[in-house]
Amino acid sequence: MDRPLAPPPAWRRYGPYAAAALLVLGIAAWLLHGAAISTYRVPVDQLTIGTVTRGQFEDYIAVRATVAPLTTYYLTTEQGGTVKEVLAEDGAIVKAGQPLIGLSNTALRLQVASREADTASQINAIENTKLQLEDTRFKYQSQLLDVQHQLAVLKSDLVRDKILLDGHAIAPTLYAQEQEQYRYELELRDATIASRNTEQQVRTTQLAQLRKTLASLNDSIATARASLDALAIRAPTAGQLTALDARVGQSKTPGAVLGQVDSLDRFKLTAQVDEFYIGRVARGQTAVFSLGDRDFRATVVKIYPQVSDGTFKVDLNFTGAVPQGIRVGQAIDTRLELGGTATAVMLPNGPFYQDTGGSWAFVVTPGGKDAVRRRIELGRRNPEQIEVLQGLEPGERVIVSSYQGFQRVERVELEKPNHQN
Repeated sequence: MDRPLAPPPAWRRYGPYAAAALLVLGIAAWLLHGAAISTYRVPVDQLTIGTVTRGQFEDYIAVRATVAPLTTYYLTTEQGGTVKEVLAEDGAIVKAGQPLIGLSNTALRLQVASREADTASQINAIENTKLQLEDTRFKYQSQLLDVQHQLAVLKSDLVRDKILLDGHAIAPTLYAQEQEQYRYELELRDATIASRNTEQQVRTTQLAQLRKTLASLNDSIATARASLDALAIRAPTAGQLTALDARVGQSKTPGAVLGQVDSLDRFKLTAQVDEFYIGRVARGQTAVFSLGDRDFRATVVKIYPQVSDGTFKVDLNFTGAVPQGIRVGQAIDTRLELGGTATAVMLPNGPFYQDTGGSWAFVVTPGGKDAVRRRIELGRRNPEQIEVLQGLEPGERVIVSSYQGFQRVERVELEKPNHQN
């Protein structure tokens, strides 16, 4: 008699079907995920791929400097006027004090002449006042001499008449009159002396004021004449006349720049630096460069804070030996040292930095078939290397060429070069 067999468990009956369904779902999910990731295909030979390394990072930037005169003196007009003559050519070597440009200003000449006439009139008035004071002093001196003479005569008469009075040769009233006259002359002398002393004090004060006024008038004349002398533009120092802007007949306003005189034997360097480094460039930093077979150094001495077209200006003075034969306007490639050398993780510098700002990069996967976007943090840069702070390890490879065309994708598929297809 047959016994019915027990049915197999459910997991054995349906397990293969479930496994197949899960496999199908997994494959579909993988395909859908790959389709969701934006991908850009590019031949690998059109990219530059750099390897992350650990080594000595040198903190410097490459700067193209220009030779400039160490000192520049500008030729400006103090009074303005019309260019009457130009006595030197642009580029000429001039001496200190050499006349370069002559200006004409008729109104100024008339003004100066009028001022000189007024000043001369005032000086004459002052001289007359001084003569009057001298006359007054002489008058008091004469009066005092007369009084003293009268006193001397009266004193002699009193001595003689005293003897006569004692001998009853003259009347007492006559002697009394002589005594009264003598007392009068004494009082007159004292009054004259007091008046003279007061006059001398006033005279001293007036003369001091007159001298001060006279000095001021003389200064006024000197200033007026100097304004005329300023119509002749002279070289403030020896050097080379450049940027000359003066032609006969031109009208120049006060303060106009007519040219400049540059030093001939002393030079400096000027450079335009990317504004990215405006917080890292400081006075005292050293720039190194080579000319011929010699190395030279220059030091940052001035930083101009104004930023124009993405750059700011710095001045550098030569340290030690100055290159021979350099010329104003000559370009020199320099290496401006921002800091010392230190061990760091580094990535080759490349155009990708301008596209990403250093915040992310495409990192090549271990298989080398594609590169994926990754957040990173970069630090200092020099023309060859970029310091890696986070996000990359030595040995990893990164696309360092430009990301133009695929900045918005998540994955770059690296195709074989076209000539190998």
